Amino acid sequence: MKKFFLHLTIIISFFTISAKAQNKIIVSDLKCEMLTNPEGIDVLQPRLSWKIKASVNDVKQTHYKILASSSLEKLNAGNADLWDSGKVQSDESVNVIYKGKKLKDRQDVYWKVAIFTNKGEVQSKETAHFSIGILTYADWKSTRWIGYEKTSPGDSISQYSRLSARYLRKEIDLKKKVKNAKVYIMGMGLYELYINGNKIGDQVLAPIPTDYTKNVKYNVFDVTSQLQEGKNALGTILGNGRFFTMRQDYKPYKIKTFGYPKMALQLFVEYADGSKDVIRTDDTWKITTDGPILSNNEYDGEEYDARKEMKGWNTINFNDKKWLSAEYVQEPGGFYEGQMSANMKVKREVKPISIKQTPKGTYILDMGQNMVGWLQLKVKGNAGDKITMKFAESLQPDGSLYIANLRDAKTTDIYTLKGEGEEVWEPRFIFHGFRFVEISGFKSKPTLENFVGKVVYDDIATIGTFDSSNPIMNQIFKNAWWGISGNYKGMPIDCPQRNERQPWLGDRTTGAYGESFLFDNQTLYAKWLDDIKNAQTIDGGIPDVAPAFWRYYGDNVTWPGTYITVADMLYQQFGGKKVVEKQYPSMKKWMDYMEENYLVDDIMTKDKYGDWCVPPESLELIRSKDPSRLTDGELISSAFYYQLLNIMKKFAVIANSQNDIKHYDELASRIKKAFNAKYFNASKNNYANNTVTANLLPLTFGMVPEELQQKVFENLVHEVEVTKNGHVSTGVIGTQFLMRTLTNFGRGDLAFKLASNKTYPSWGYMVENGATTIWELWNGNTADPAMNSQNHVMLLGDLLIWYYENMAGIKSNPETPGFKQIIMKPDFNAGLTYVNASYESIYGTIKSDWKKDKKALVWNITIPANASALVYLPTTNVSAITVNKQKLTQFSTSIKTDNNTVVILPSGSYVLSVK
Repeated sequence: MKKFFLHLTIIISFFTISAKAQNKIIVSDLKCEMLTNPEGIDVLQPRLSWKIKASVNDVKQTHYKILASSSLEKLNAGNADLWDSGKVQSDESVNVIYKGKKLKDRQDVYWKVAIFTNKGEVQSKETAHFSIGILTYADWKSTRWIGYEKTSPGDSISQYSRLSARYLRKEIDLKKKVKNAKVYIMGMGLYELYINGNKIGDQVLAPIPTDYTKNVKYNVFDVTSQLQEGKNALGTILGNGRFFTMRQDYKPYKIKTFGYPKMALQLFVEYADGSKDVIRTDDTWKITTDGPILSNNEYDGEEYDARKEMKGWNTINFNDKKWLSAEYVQEPGGFYEGQMSANMKVKREVKPISIKQTPKGTYILDMGQNMVGWLQLKVKGNAGDKITMKFAESLQPDGSLYIANLRDAKTTDIYTLKGEGEEVWEPRFIFHGFRFVEISGFKSKPTLENFVGKVVYDDIATIGTFDSSNPIMNQIFKNAWWGISGNYKGMPIDCPQRNERQPWLGDRTTGAYGESFLFDNQTLYAKWLDDIKNAQTIDGGIPDVAPAFWRYYGDNVTWPGTYITVADMLYQQFGGKKVVEKQYPSMKKWMDYMEENYLVDDIMTKDKYGDWCVPPESLELIRSKDPSRLTDGELISSAFYYQLLNIMKKFAVIANSQNDIKHYDELASRIKKAFNAKYFNASKNNYANNTVTANLLPLTFGMVPEELQQKVFENLVHEVEVTKNGHVSTGVIGTQFLMRTLTNFGRGDLAFKLASNKTYPSWGYMVENGATTIWELWNGNTADPAMNSQNHVMLLGDLLIWYYENMAGIKSNPETPGFKQIIMKPDFNAGLTYVNASYESIYGTIKSDWKKDKKALVWNITIPANASALVYLPTTNVSAITVNKQKLTQFSTSIKTDNNTVVILPSGSYVLSVK
């Protein structure tokens, strides 16, 4: 019996849908935890996608038929009043553009799809849903922003800013039975929304951060089930977030501030009789700052006094006579947009592993893992008792917290008890990066059961797994997962613990690509590209940090160039053609800006950071002082700009900008000529001062004349293998291409040595010295730890890409972006004896599980339905290969031999064996 499973998606969101095949109904499990049935999207022609899962091989979609209706009842009745696509001949199952009737503000759409395959028809039984948001600024015109633009006792407008939370409430009377209700909320900087005492949604730290002078995100919730006929109470708590910034009245030339917390809200209600009502924020709402949240500051922590709790404040009949009337306040200034990427959530819990008393009577709690989030506290005591929790990543030799690397971040939560039995508390509007917590204030010795760590990051799915025969590589992979997840905060930040936590572009130039194998980060990075675009200056400049919470407009290539490389990642990994089309004009503007201002004699003269964080010659140094280790900045910027020109040529094709293609081609040719004339040393066959990065970049980017490539590569290998004794010698820039280039030029064994090393400098050195995330510095345990963040991801470079594409053999064919065709070409001889990896692509699950010994290689492969794979087997002896116990020659006719045997396999599961 042939069985099919069907997933439906809206934009890039997965939905579980029943499927019908040969009179049998099969419901599939939700595999990717993305945006489910999204509310309030801000596009009128959304892209629809679905997945096909089959238990038989070689399944290809031949046609589809989409039905979309304005109500579930109409869809179930077969009335596709919005769109009946008809039977469309196409194998597209990803990013199919809605082409039905023009959609309107706040419109609901219910849809399903029938697909036709070479194995038969599959009908979706259940439905998917999405709704359109509020698309025009004018539709918010009757809704006022409200807040309280003053400080209260205990607040402080200073370097160490303190501001109490704002509590707002309003009672409403719904005189009819409610049929449908949706609330649209913009709560700056962070909000929690309640109806009749119940929190709406399970998101935390919402909404995601933006430059609020450029754009403001609103969230939408279906609250039909929370409302009742008659009286209802609406309540919100407003925290500070990035809006009321962590440092006030301090370095105003650098740190951008936005004002006091504020809110705009619309509640749309449709009654059973068809009539409608709208409840908006106005000055009839009541507000107080005299609640239990005394301060909330992302750098410094949250202070909560449970004695000040207001029981029932967000329910009906609460006495709010002492509350103030909300004030009308100035709007933030940015355009209002539906939030198209996930909010943060508490994604998992961590239980501490030990608690020890210190000589001064406090306790040190060890979570066993450097994590990001907060601590839930359970405590009994008297009213007025205070529990203080200070967070840090590591300990000093005497067992006390090491806090110098936190700079001026206080990272302290304070809870004051109300004295009513067991009290359970956790903060609402902050997060910490920590492994250790110093606890004080307990009247008796606390136990491990008093604490639970809450891990917080964007609500996106983990879609990649990797396991191998090398334990060090496996631990590095785990460390990378913890580091990446912890630094997803509605934008990718550099670190989660000290007084920085900024979205530096240079940390993700290639890192975003590697991250995409672990996390379904497409909506996160699509949003971040908007942040970068919004931060662009009128003349074209792009900052090093975006959103530009810190004003770092210094101009260089390698950091702002991330704008282009991340767009390329989204196109390559997720088929994000629309992203490229959207961002292309701004990317072109920046490329032109850099050319006009900094290209001199076809050399790009502007570099700011060099090959940042090159391993220094001494374990005690933060930065190398040895000129032989440092790569010429203009070499880096020129090579990088050349590579960006090649990406922009590809983008110009997508954007149908023919004139740009010619310009990029001609400019790249000129730069390549000037680059080789200036930096290539013909007598030694190397570039500049022969650093690994100096040779690596032109090799990787195709700037080295073909006849000289092998000689340049030999110099590179000598530097890695002999001069640096088989260790990493590249910084942030070079490490982005190191592992793949070594492997692509035939030295996967040397890349494996770098990946599996345990001595300095290496990723394994971090593991050997107790790291459970990735350090900011290669020698972060010895080189003035005050400089070192122990949870950075920039030094990962292309390591994770290498794990998947070169060790597991899971790579998207550039000619068919989004894994429509997979290139499966592991380096079986690099040094591993087995790899077991999986990746949940936009077409479905890809698996590569291989194991070898002296006698044979056995390779288990899974290729998702409606996709195919180009599979490379390490032999030219075709007769030595079997597929599912059949001779390869009997199984397939699409066989080519070169240094490998190459075969095209359709979707399905296969066991390949090579004797």
